Amino acid sequence: MQNTLKAQQTTGHISTTHKKKLSKREIEELHQELETDDHIIDLEKLYERLSTNGETGLTSDQVRKIIERDGPNALSPAKVTPEYIKFLKCMFHGFASLLWVCSILCFLLYAFTYFTHEAEAGIAWLGFIIISICIFSGIFAYIQETKNIKVMESFKKMVPTFANVIRDGAKLRLGTEELVVGDLVEVRMGDKIPADIRIIECHGLRVENSSITGESEPVTRTNYPTDQNPLESANVAFSTSFAVAGYGKGIVIATGDRTMIGRLAGLTSHLTKIETPIAKEIRHFVEIVTIVAMLCGIVFFGLSLLLEPNIVRAFTYLLGIIIANVPEVLLVTVTTVLTLTAQKMATKNCLIKNLEAVETLGSTSVICSDKTGTLTQNKMSVSNLWFGHTRYNFPPGERIGVERDLLLEKPAFTVMLRAATLCLRAEFIAESFMLAPIEEREIIGDASETGILKFCEHIHQTQKYREAHPKVAEIPFSSTIRCQMSIHRNEIHDGYTMILKGAPEVILDKCVTILTSDGKTKEMTIVDHSISRQACTELGYLGERVLAYCDLHLPASVYGVNYKFNTDSPASYNFPVKGYRFVGFISMQDPPRPGVPEAVHKCRTAGIKVIMVTGDHPVTAMAIAKKVGIISEGHECVYERAILQNKSYSQVINSQLVDASNAIVITGAELRNIDASDLDNVIRRYEEIVFARTSPQQKLLIVESCQRLGEIVAVTGDGVNDSPALRKADIGVAMGIAGSDVAKNAADMILMDDNFASIVTGIEEGRLIFDNLKKSIAYTMTSSVPEMLPMLSSLILGIPLPLVIELVICIDVGTDLVPAIALAYEKAESDIMRRPPRNPQYDKLVNKRLISITYGQIGMTQALAGFCTYFVVLMANGFMPDRLLGLRIEWENPSINDLQDSWGQTWNYENRMNLLNEAQSGYFLSIVITQMIDLIMCKTRRNSIFQQGMDNWFVNFSFVFEFLLTGALLYIPGTEYVLKTMPLNAFYYWPCLFLGAFLWIYDELRRLCIRHFPGGIMERETYY
Repeated sequence: MQNTLKAQQTTGHISTTHKKKLSKREIEELHQELETDDHIIDLEKLYERLSTNGETGLTSDQVRKIIERDGPNALSPAKVTPEYIKFLKCMFHGFASLLWVCSILCFLLYAFTYFTHEAEAGIAWLGFIIISICIFSGIFAYIQETKNIKVMESFKKMVPTFANVIRDGAKLRLGTEELVVGDLVEVRMGDKIPADIRIIECHGLRVENSSITGESEPVTRTNYPTDQNPLESANVAFSTSFAVAGYGKGIVIATGDRTMIGRLAGLTSHLTKIETPIAKEIRHFVEIVTIVAMLCGIVFFGLSLLLEPNIVRAFTYLLGIIIANVPEVLLVTVTTVLTLTAQKMATKNCLIKNLEAVETLGSTSVICSDKTGTLTQNKMSVSNLWFGHTRYNFPPGERIGVERDLLLEKPAFTVMLRAATLCLRAEFIAESFMLAPIEEREIIGDASETGILKFCEHIHQTQKYREAHPKVAEIPFSSTIRCQMSIHRNEIHDGYTMILKGAPEVILDKCVTILTSDGKTKEMTIVDHSISRQACTELGYLGERVLAYCDLHLPASVYGVNYKFNTDSPASYNFPVKGYRFVGFISMQDPPRPGVPEAVHKCRTAGIKVIMVTGDHPVTAMAIAKKVGIISEGHECVYERAILQNKSYSQVINSQLVDASNAIVITGAELRNIDASDLDNVIRRYEEIVFARTSPQQKLLIVESCQRLGEIVAVTGDGVNDSPALRKADIGVAMGIAGSDVAKNAADMILMDDNFASIVTGIEEGRLIFDNLKKSIAYTMTSSVPEMLPMLSSLILGIPLPLVIELVICIDVGTDLVPAIALAYEKAESDIMRRPPRNPQYDKLVNKRLISITYGQIGMTQALAGFCTYFVVLMANGFMPDRLLGLRIEWENPSINDLQDSWGQTWNYENRMNLLNEAQSGYFLSIVITQMIDLIMCKTRRNSIFQQGMDNWFVNFSFVFEFLLTGALLYIPGTEYVLKTMPLNAFYYWPCLFLGAFLWIYDELRRLCIRHFPGGIMERETYY
């Protein structure tokens, strides 16, 4: 028999004891099902139990006491990883583990040489150096990761959730953490349920409970219990679920850790982190490099033992090859790049849920953008009224003066004003209602209703008017029916007034009569229909959103005082659904956002197609598309020609899809009549596309079509119905201000300022991440060849070792460290937004071209420069190249003190080792100098350095850093004991400069060919 958890009866309802730490018994109880009667008892008993009121809610004093008792409505923070664990992960992550193993082997080998009395060749010093590298890189990575985490935590605070609460009889908009048990809350379509609530009033409310049940299919809610189990009962809505349709009111019955999601969170240890594409690519690269380094090291180890059975020397070669191949600073560079991106995106008001996903945004090739609030400012103001076949204009920003009195004299305006005031869900917030002026008052409602409410408030006091005409029933707006309905008691004419507001074509089709200018009603003729539609088109052509209104009087003889209007479903409607009186139009101006036209133009030059997908009227959508540049100047589509030629929509629908122009406007009705292949052809054929009057399902079809064509799709959205397209898109972008909680939950990126230009910023940052990582990897990998070839030549040709492992380490984590990180700070190249989008399938982070140019061209040239200096130093002191062949064993033999050079001079062991140290220092200096030149080359992949400039202060500092560090390593006394360096004569600086100059000139010419001959052999073979 299944056990059940009895609710703690301190107050007779779900336990409200605030738990900081769960005991073993409490954890066991969490595994049991919850039993409560809060959802099934009579509402009056529930109100009494919770000391609340179903009309006015709690009082301020009650709220204060409950918060003191229960704490805030928030889940206890999840267990965080201790800082020391994070630090240890940074210290032993990736390549660092390999280096720690190498350092341990150094000390083991030192112990072996100590007990066997063999020469240890500074192996202990090598171990200490490697440990220092690991500690330094670990600390740096930890600091950068901590910065990254702090920025991401600040992002979370940028997206607070709010709830509409009734307290002391006044409507308030509060943060969800301020809710308490007993609060009376309103839930609207798009809201996130702020706590566990019992629903007491319901109008078509449906919620998506996937956070609780895992099922994403919306379920219908009711205001009566349907099951003893609260999880199964339809009158309970759980915290973190989303309202996807309708409207409702409810009483909070559980908050914080006492909610159902809070109980589930108590049983959840952690979520598995999903690896992003760029993270996979970097991990794959790390694995390949590690395997190659180990294989090469083992080969050199075996080869060394075959040629000379000296375990210490063979192990030195093994370490040298591993260290030469491993890019120790790569992971630090990746963390730096992502941290910088986080900081940049924070300043641009962009919240990125996963920073590494920004790189995917950089690959975007199509943006499907909403219109309202994204391309436009979402600050709607009434611009025109049309009724009685007459248009009345209200210039935005100007106060309504004498026009008010003139309009009020017109009987038809009174009817229009009534419809606009009553068929409206927007409300002034209680605290701001008494504030003046009207434009500064805070309003609960969407942008269009906000604009209408402010306009009506300028004419008369809307709150008093609405109280005089109480609402008795309503059907909220939905994208399916594309209209909104409300029914109000009409005391003057005895009965009810039914008002509809919505899309002009939907409202006009329902009307049989029309309001005349003198306030009378007459039959709506074909001419009236034609004039009304033409007026709607003209308003839309101004780029304004047009709403149509109609009404109908419901007489008291049929609809009595106690008549109950059923609005649950169309099948159960007990009121007229057609035969209305057409009242008129209200058009609202929503100007384009500043910077959007420039952002759209930048997308075009970057090879990104911008598609407008909106539910607005096609003429309005087309006008805004022209204003922001989605439809270019001079590009005329058939809708525009139809307007200019005074044709109707039906005359252009058949010719729409065969239009020969560059731009096209497609309506939702047309989309329903074409199949997937036709839609693919339209998207492939046209560069400038506007989809108008589309449904959420059609928006999803558009995204899927783009993806079938191989495009990387970014989608913007703000409504509940946008969430399927946001989830389906490669990058979903939600609006932070106007966006619903459902849309924000589905998106990968949230624009805190709702600005389309921020998407373009994200795309540029995504491209920059990829560019700078490529540059840093190219710079780091280049020095691997000149570090490995000395060991190979020493083994095969038998020459004295041109470069010791200590100096290899000095290059990799000394002179190369700061420059490799500095490239993360490199600004975008001037053509970064003029390139076509990256194809993730083919353009990898590390490709054959990058390996070819770093290893085969630049790396080999650097090695040649190093050997030139090495041989010049030895030749200047009497050792010609032919004399050096096979001389290594004799050279390194301490017992030989009369070794002859090419001139017949004899050298004792100490002098020739000092000479070798000088030659090795020359080789080291040549790599550093050519790497400094390589740093200039790696600043840009396509542009000339003269175009890119030298204004990256970090790169400029890295030149100074390299210069000072190299000078310290060569000229500070004492370094020769650890690093085998010797001070160099200025003469030995010049041999490598010729090859360095050759490298730079070659690279400039290579990039010149790439720029002037796109698609040519130079780009195909060398553009990495």
